[in-house]
Amino acid sequence: MAESEGEVLLQVRDLVTAFDTDQGQVAAVDGVSFDVRRGRTMGIVGESGCGKSVTAMSVMRLLPQPMGKILGGEVLFDGMNLRTLPAEDMRTIRGNRISMIFQEPMTALNPVHRIGKQICEVLTQHNDYGPDEAWAKAVEMLDKVGIPSPEIRATEYPHQLSGGMRQRVVIAIALACGPELVIADEPTTALDVTIQAQILELMKSLQHDLGTSIILITHDLGVIAETCDEVCVMYAGRIVECASAREIFANPRHAYTQGLLNSIPRLNGTPKTKLNTIDGMVPALKDLKAGCRFAPRSEREHEESHLTQRLPFEEISPNHWVEACPVCTS
Repeated sequence: MAESEGEVLLQVRDLVTAFDTDQGQVAAVDGVSFDVRRGRTMGIVGESGCGKSVTAMSVMRLLPQPMGKILGGEVLFDGMNLRTLPAEDMRTIRGNRISMIFQEPMTALNPVHRIGKQICEVLTQHNDYGPDEAWAKAVEMLDKVGIPSPEIRATEYPHQLSGGMRQRVVIAIALACGPELVIADEPTTALDVTIQAQILELMKSLQHDLGTSIILITHDLGVIAETCDEVCVMYAGRIVECASAREIFANPRHAYTQGLLNSIPRLNGTPKTKLNTIDGMVPALKDLKAGCRFAPRSEREHEESHLTQRLPFEEISPNHWVEACPVCTS
């Protein structure tokens, strides 16, 4: 592990990201704040459509243009505000000091280029590698992520590899330059449980060896429990609860967090037990309220003031923060 483990590497403060649509401008990320410490894993969990991937794309400044815009807040990486960094400086950081493992490796990889060439590209972009040196490093990275016969695989195309191997290639590309921060956007979603376990174990092993910080985006609380040190629970563009993984599982305070935990399948249930669910769906961006956004799906009655006024984000115990809706946290 890095000697400086525990220091804050990334600070996101009051991040607001919006998109221009036919119905007007809508905010997909609304006032999000969190810290990522060196050598640790921060999990961001929530249903699809809650703003997890948009948060990651905002940090990397990879929002679709010209529709996507960061309207407010700061993204402080090692003291630098990435939001205001010139584009050329941002390119030197992206893929080098901060890298991303995208959700679907088949679309993240270029289908017409060999695997080795795609790893060489990131190496030559950020380092003074010659062609032979870059190729040797690419083969080394394939070996490091557990791909058999890396010399042969480096000459193949993405369609010739299995899903698990393609995901390992994406991880190899992300780690090629030894980044300080890796953002993993649902890296195991399309994989079977055996390959998923291997990928998660690989990420933990590489983090231990390199001291890399990780932001892990997922909807799977089982993955969160196994890999994360801290957890942010995100709903409808906002973080509704943030604490250590141990605290989140032992003492969830927000009704949405409790609903997610209650929906986890359990092996000790009786046969044909109905799976617990959260009624309803995440609201559309154009329908979001200023106050508690979980109220329409809650079983508890909310007052009008809880819906019309933004609720504070309060520390209810040491390092345990929650959106202070009197109903959802009661």
